[in-house]
Amino acid sequence: MVEEGAVTRRSAEARLADDACDSAREEKLLARIALRFAAWSERWFPDAFAFAGVAVVVVAIAAMLNGAPPLAVSKAFGDGFWSLTTFTLQQVMVAISGFIIAVSPPVARLIEKIALLPRSGRGAVAFIAALTMLASLLSWAISLIFSGLLARAIARRSELRMDYRAAGAACYLGLGGTWALGLSSSAAQLQANPGSIPKPLLQITGVIPFTETIFLWQSGAIVLALLLVSTFVAYWSAPSESRATTAEDLGVDVKTKFAQPRRRERPGEFIEHSPLLTLAIAILGVGWLAQEFSGRNPFVTLSNLNTYNFALLMLGLLLHWRPRGFLDAAAKAVPTTGGMLIQYPFYGGVAAIMTSAVAAGGASLAALLAEFFTHISDKDSFAIVMGLYSAALGFFIPSGGGKWILEAPYVMQAANDLKVHLGWAVQIYNCAEALPNLINPFFMLPLLGVLGLKARDIVGFTALQLMAHAPIVLFLLWLFAHTLTYAPPVMP
Repeated sequence: MVEEGAVTRRSAEARLADDACDSAREEKLLARIALRFAAWSERWFPDAFAFAGVAVVVVAIAAMLNGAPPLAVSKAFGDGFWSLTTFTLQQVMVAISGFIIAVSPPVARLIEKIALLPRSGRGAVAFIAALTMLASLLSWAISLIFSGLLARAIARRSELRMDYRAAGAACYLGLGGTWALGLSSSAAQLQANPGSIPKPLLQITGVIPFTETIFLWQSGAIVLALLLVSTFVAYWSAPSESRATTAEDLGVDVKTKFAQPRRRERPGEFIEHSPLLTLAIAILGVGWLAQEFSGRNPFVTLSNLNTYNFALLMLGLLLHWRPRGFLDAAAKAVPTTGGMLIQYPFYGGVAAIMTSAVAAGGASLAALLAEFFTHISDKDSFAIVMGLYSAALGFFIPSGGGKWILEAPYVMQAANDLKVHLGWAVQIYNCAEALPNLINPFFMLPLLGVLGLKARDIVGFTALQLMAHAPIVLFLLWLFAHTLTYAPPVMP
């Protein structure tokens, strides 16, 4: 069966290559460049851990060139290595809980129903784009898996010809556009939780609640702008039904659905398949959540990562109804978190080197970088300069949370020096950091696994989105920076 599918895909690719000669004039230049870039990156782009390792070496050398003794650099690296342990576990639970919810039976039934709503191939692509961007505001993991399953469900409709490559690109717009402006934003979550912030960084930034980052009306305005523009681009960039390349054309089997929870085989498995245990746990969980939210600002309460993850896990448990289904979904989610578990400690070590390894009477590397960015920008240009820098660096360090730990010490110090609103400085990072995701194959991997596609199949379409997003994001970041007033760091 696998061999037959591979042959079908090869024949489809050969046919598409022949058709490319006839359609070259109609193909957008950016799409052709992006497809060539994707082919190059698939061959030469290393694993994301390599970037973390390179960051350690480069920062260590830079600290020593700055005058820090080698032993001081080594000590800072080891002292900071486990500084993100709490935050790492919290981020892993974000990914696991999002996956559990997305593959639950009620959500699967919901997907089958809403898959019937689109009336055209282009309309289906735009529909997927809008839903995945909205879902990403709750959880980036939910948006990836939910939209991938939705694209497969729509592709099963024989009466509707939807370009499966364009649909795959639409599935990725949450992670490439709005996720960092939502509840699972790594940078916003870290800054809102004092227990998760490394001590050297806490002294620079203080605690910044969600009300000063993702719940600013300015952030909502950027979300709305990206939602409208992305949906428009997704619709008009999708091939018409006569030129659409369907999942069947690509040799992708979309009829196979995710495996259902296994049946009970032994009497001892009774409790695993009984909803009684689920109900008992859920009652306790709902009682705790009710106390957490009672009489408190819900936005501040939800900014606590432990509360956020607890609520998602309780929801996932209820949606699966039986513990066995919940556990099976969790087992499938765990492999997707390996990158976080191994990379975040290294980024914690990098942050410690930047802030703690100093020469006798000298400044830290973070202080020097902050001084550099203070010199090349002012309060008016800070959003543009830092936005461009974060976007460029984001392609080489594909980790939202890990990259923030690397950037935050000097970016936030520069924001303090220039009197830029600290919450908006976090949002500048959030908006700009999402841009390179649109052409970086690293974060595409979980989605591509669900869709049965390769990065080169979708990156031509996502590159078009990048060209639309970049000027809008940078302009709005600059514009809204003028509407916010600086306040000194607030310590816990």
